[in-house]
Amino acid sequence: MKALLKELGLGEQLLGSYGKNLYEPDSDKKVESFSPIDGKLIASVAVTSPQQYEQIMAEAQQTFLEWRKVPAPERGQVVREIGDALREHKHALGKLVTLEMGKILAEGEGEIQEAIDIADFSVGLSRQLYGRTMHSERPLHRMYEQWHPLGVIGVITAFNFPAAVWAWNAMVAAVCGDVIVWKPSEFTPVTAVALTEICRKVAEQHGFPGLFSLVVDDGPELGKTMAADARIPLISATGSCRMGRSVAEVVGARLGRSLLELGGNNAIIVLDDADLDLVVPSVLFGAVGTAGQRCTSTRRILIHHSKQDEFLKRLTAAYEQVRIGDPLESNTLMGPLIHEHAVQAYKDAVAAVPSQGGEVVYGGEVLEGHASRLYVQPTIVKAHREMKLVKDETFAPILYVIGVESYEEAIEIHNDVPQGLSSAIFTNSMREAERFLSYAGSDCGIANVNIGTSGAEIGGAFGGEKDTGGGRESGSDSWKQYMRRQTNTMNYSTNLPLAQGIEFKV
Repeated sequence: MKALLKELGLGEQLLGSYGKNLYEPDSDKKVESFSPIDGKLIASVAVTSPQQYEQIMAEAQQTFLEWRKVPAPERGQVVREIGDALREHKHALGKLVTLEMGKILAEGEGEIQEAIDIADFSVGLSRQLYGRTMHSERPLHRMYEQWHPLGVIGVITAFNFPAAVWAWNAMVAAVCGDVIVWKPSEFTPVTAVALTEICRKVAEQHGFPGLFSLVVDDGPELGKTMAADARIPLISATGSCRMGRSVAEVVGARLGRSLLELGGNNAIIVLDDADLDLVVPSVLFGAVGTAGQRCTSTRRILIHHSKQDEFLKRLTAAYEQVRIGDPLESNTLMGPLIHEHAVQAYKDAVAAVPSQGGEVVYGGEVLEGHASRLYVQPTIVKAHREMKLVKDETFAPILYVIGVESYEEAIEIHNDVPQGLSSAIFTNSMREAERFLSYAGSDCGIANVNIGTSGAEIGGAFGGEKDTGGGRESGSDSWKQYMRRQTNTMNYSTNLPLAQGIEFKV
């Protein structure tokens, strides 16, 4: 542990709210980060005081006034160097993600690779912040639109992706000319410190140390402060639907912008012509990966009755092969849950299955003999559509399998949940695939054919509808949320024609 922190330039007792050589903590209040792998202390991070918060915001605002003047392609070059710095520390950062969050090492390093990828994407984006031109109805006039930096962007992230989600926002916002203030989850502050230290160091070399800032709290209060702060025009928040509603209400009351990535209750429809050789590994990866703690984790399977028995047999056999244990070991496929509250939510959901008419087909137990009591069995439940459990999101590896008679029944059940993040269908029918992707098909922000619900690529916009919040991050034209649009009209005539042909005599 000490060697890893030293490699990242950190100590076990972190001096500031976001690392060394920054503001000294104003009090002894700290967040202690314990690894879910074995319950051991990783490091202590100082909590940001109200005075520190004001210092950080002042620095961020002042930095924005200068950073926005830098041509976008030059901003892209700074982000390019940040991507190179992340490459240099990829293994150490990936290991830190695993230690602090509990996902397997391949996923930890994969998350840092995703941060590197979005940095690369943003470098190209820095030369593509396009506006449109349009024809004016007035002669000898030119109309066009352009995009300007928005300001200080507040980013609030959850524990399950302690690096990638911040990078989705921060790298894109930086090339747009914005500066970023980040509040990470209280369960993964050390990863945030390491990332901020690396990125600030690069930005400081270019004269912009305040480009990336970090604030740390041991609960939600600092996030509420950011949501209410009119100096932050955009709050990007990832977390539960309950948290998102709170953020949206506070930000909306001051007419600010919010970008929300909230809960998911993701389903896969498996039709009678589906190839189970594709379905089973896709479901296994989607339901078991990250111990079911992804927002895109597969929660529900809506499968044709003719396929259900064979599918359950094959999936159960696959679940029996899942090695659960220390996520730092190369042959481990599933690590621990993040904390005891997550384990209790898992236990409560499993206990409620019989009373709601379901049947636990596999799993359902908290595992003994590990370094912490945060390891559980991935669980398969034979369920039906009326179960309340299937409409709720339990952030744990519980999969509900529901038999259906037709595509029509499957899509009705599929859309009959409050959340709308990711979705998938497995079929060899082009007609059914197109129906699923049509306006009358999946109501989610992400819809896939013959691949699972997890594993979104950074090139596309990521986000969902309904209680998932409606936000979009990462690729496509998500960059527009971090900028303000301006419509311009230029008169290069010697007259002053008015719109709609109106005339004023002077």
